[in-house]
Amino acid sequence: MQSTTSLLHEPETFIISQKSTIILIGVSVMELSVKQFLNIKQKKFYPRLLLASFLSCGILIQFSLPSEAAFTGKGDGETRQRGDKENINFPPSPPLPLSPSFSSSPSQILAQQTSVDELSDVKPTDWAYQALKSLIERYGVITGLPDGTFKGNRAVTRYEFATGLAAALDKVEDAIATSISDRYIQQDKITLRRLQKEFAQALRDLRTRLNDIDSRSSELQANQFSTTTKLKGQQIVGLTDGRGANFTVVSRTRLTFETSFSQKDLLVTQLESGNNGGDAVGLAQKEDGNLLGSAGSLANAGGLDFTDVEDDVKLRRLHYTLRPSADLAVTVGTKMSPRDFIDGNRYANNEAVDFSSGIFLNNPLIVQNRIDRNGGAGAAVVWKPNSKLAFRSLYIAGDADSSSENKGFFGDPHQASAELEYTFSDKLTLKLQYTNAEIENTDINAYGVNAEYALNRNTGIFGRLGIGDYQGFNTSINQDLDLNPVSWTLGVGLRNIGIPGTIAGVAVGQPFVTDGVGNATQTNFETFYNLQVSDNISFTPAISLVINPDNDSDRGTIWQTTLRSTFSF
Repeated sequence: MQSTTSLLHEPETFIISQKSTIILIGVSVMELSVKQFLNIKQKKFYPRLLLASFLSCGILIQFSLPSEAAFTGKGDGETRQRGDKENINFPPSPPLPLSPSFSSSPSQILAQQTSVDELSDVKPTDWAYQALKSLIERYGVITGLPDGTFKGNRAVTRYEFATGLAAALDKVEDAIATSISDRYIQQDKITLRRLQKEFAQALRDLRTRLNDIDSRSSELQANQFSTTTKLKGQQIVGLTDGRGANFTVVSRTRLTFETSFSQKDLLVTQLESGNNGGDAVGLAQKEDGNLLGSAGSLANAGGLDFTDVEDDVKLRRLHYTLRPSADLAVTVGTKMSPRDFIDGNRYANNEAVDFSSGIFLNNPLIVQNRIDRNGGAGAAVVWKPNSKLAFRSLYIAGDADSSSENKGFFGDPHQASAELEYTFSDKLTLKLQYTNAEIENTDINAYGVNAEYALNRNTGIFGRLGIGDYQGFNTSINQDLDLNPVSWTLGVGLRNIGIPGTIAGVAVGQPFVTDGVGNATQTNFETFYNLQVSDNISFTPAISLVINPDNDSDRGTIWQTTLRSTFSF
């Protein structure tokens, strides 16, 4: 049997784990022998121990369950979904101001509720009703909002947690000073003994698992790749077939080294190799010019974004990010891609997890394929003054190291972009975009809108719209351009369809709507179903349909099926 001191300081007893929070803390307190219990009580230590545990249970259980806001994918950084998306994890936004939920300031609370029945949004059938009733009516630790509601499903901040915990500890001190009624003490003691007996086996199992985790963590630290560098890998293999093409395998491998010399910087180095594989849609688009294929000269709107990757190992990304302040990140590098910094979307932005076609991953007018496909030298700035507003800008040159005329860092090709993002709520986010570029002797100005809206926990809609102005003789297609193309996509993102943890989606779009290129308009359609079989492996069957590839009606309709497997570590 452990001593009282060891029980109070054992780290596993304070782990917050969903609904089990109240169980873990309560059981730890009751793991005392009768003799220890009597000694503690004689020293007047028992009231402090018992009340701290029971009151903490009531408070912590309010913070342990996930809210709907937590599902939306809005994390502290820029990463939006599962998988190894190469986006830079910029610093988290500053914490929001304190909510009045646990405040005792008269300016924030109209009236102190003395009964849980005074909260209009709390019903006796709610799972947390008894906990709130105890905390409000018995101990007076928490209260509701000025409008008479509790809003129990809203996410809690660390500040609010600290405020609630401080209120509980103050109540413990008051209880010790005023000798709180033994009736409540006896009731709490009976409750905690019952919890100890009921969940004793669960607690033993948890301790065993924690000991195993501690052992594995020590082994991992002893054999880690580097004290400053993290190695990440990703292998995508697509088995694909379609109209006018033979069954083929498309493969792409990436190794990413993320190095940090402090808590405020990140050096990204990425190597890439493939098997130079193609797909049915790409084969049709390459018949005459490849204007809108995955490696297209005007847009990335092929069937699979990870096709046509050369079989030799090459440097794909190399850039360094510094965070001079909590709300500002500055990136410079010799190999940067616009998609890593702008035009993100929680439902369609990762070819390893969600949609496979480039048109659904980025707006082809805002993210220019000539720059994004191979990357270039440049700089990017991300400024997030608060949790709702973000501003991003970048400049990237495709042939910065060239000494040829009209080439170099400020020559052809290059792209300069700006993006303003505003989060109206946990459900709605809107981005306004602008790109100025010079590609193949063509001056480009484009305006874009990127929107995403969560209908509920498992369903959301997204869309992108771009309007451009293309002027000049394009040396890639040998055509004088005077165009105002339009690009648009619209789709639905789904989660937990049939099997928990799955991701699915369906989308339709047109990458380059104009009368000046081709005799028709290419239309893309894609649907997929992602099954995550483990933390490292996923399988995704997908169906793609491309009508009038490369804006050419003579090519008809190309259908394509793909089984994409992704292995990451």
